[in-house]
Amino acid sequence: MTTDPAVHAEPYTPAPARYAGMTYRRSGRSGLHLPAISLGLWHNFAAQEFGGRDSLENARAMLRRAFDLGVTHFDLANNYGPPPGSAERTFGRVIQQDLRPYRDELIVSSKAGYDMWDGPYGSWGSRKSLIASLDQSLARMGLEYVDIFYHHRPDPQTPLEETMTALDHIVRSGRALYVGLSNYSPEATRHAAALLRELGTPALIHQPSYSMLNRHVEAGLLAALRDTGMGSIVFSPLQQGLLTDRYLDGGIPEGSRASTGRFLRPEHVTDAVLARTRALNALALERGQTLAQMALAWVLRWPEVTSALIGASRPAQIDDAVGALARLEFGAAELARIEEILAG
Repeated sequence: MTTDPAVHAEPYTPAPARYAGMTYRRSGRSGLHLPAISLGLWHNFAAQEFGGRDSLENARAMLRRAFDLGVTHFDLANNYGPPPGSAERTFGRVIQQDLRPYRDELIVSSKAGYDMWDGPYGSWGSRKSLIASLDQSLARMGLEYVDIFYHHRPDPQTPLEETMTALDHIVRSGRALYVGLSNYSPEATRHAAALLRELGTPALIHQPSYSMLNRHVEAGLLAALRDTGMGSIVFSPLQQGLLTDRYLDGGIPEGSRASTGRFLRPEHVTDAVLARTRALNALALERGQTLAQMALAWVLRWPEVTSALIGASRPAQIDDAVGALARLEFGAAELARIEEILAG
């Protein structure tokens, strides 16, 4: 007798009013709208949840809650886990159990470019690597296509023409509806966008990191997106949890990302950083928001930012993130105060 919890799970019926409270934004000059808040299944505590270190039921609960709140976009990559591939496998199980009837209401994205399997074809950006990786991802998720497929990082050895031609082929073969870039510099973004435009498969979106504590996109990338007609979805907008209430009391909470030393390390949680986040938290409270909500609203203030990509370890964190949409506007005095805090 099977003990798989997905086999005996109750049927899922999504909330009838799930689209009423969500904000949707057009990605660049394309016809595709994305929710302002998207859910990522990344290499953090959330990815471990989806990859099997915690219960499948928690993964199902988070995906259900996200969809009930109008979050229609779920972001993955071939190597998300750990182990690599496990996030896509677990996501595929939830798709089959709960979300298969609603596939046309979902945007599912995946990526390739970081290390995935041994040998010369399991990484970077060759035509061989990208097509083989996406075929594996589709098999893990049990899907016929992904909505967005990204090249996850630039490949310094493979000609950019080969990588972009592979992305064009992926769309023309029906494996993906759109293509995007991630972690590309402004100059590489412009070059890649021009190549894809010539091929007839415009670049839909760019996925960079961006937060109040990591502002590199403001130095050229936002302008490149604007000029090329691409949207963007920013990852780590909460700076791996630093821009939440998790660390405001000082110390490293047990079970936090800093306590595991993966991506956010204890040495990142400095007195200077905590002084900034506490001052930002005071402003957020004045605005009637949590620190996380204000941080999300702040990255979403740019028209070039289509969506903010969050991670979560429990459904309540998704509720809090979506709550940011209740107040996205900032006054000039608030923005000036934020700049003063960040410069301090």
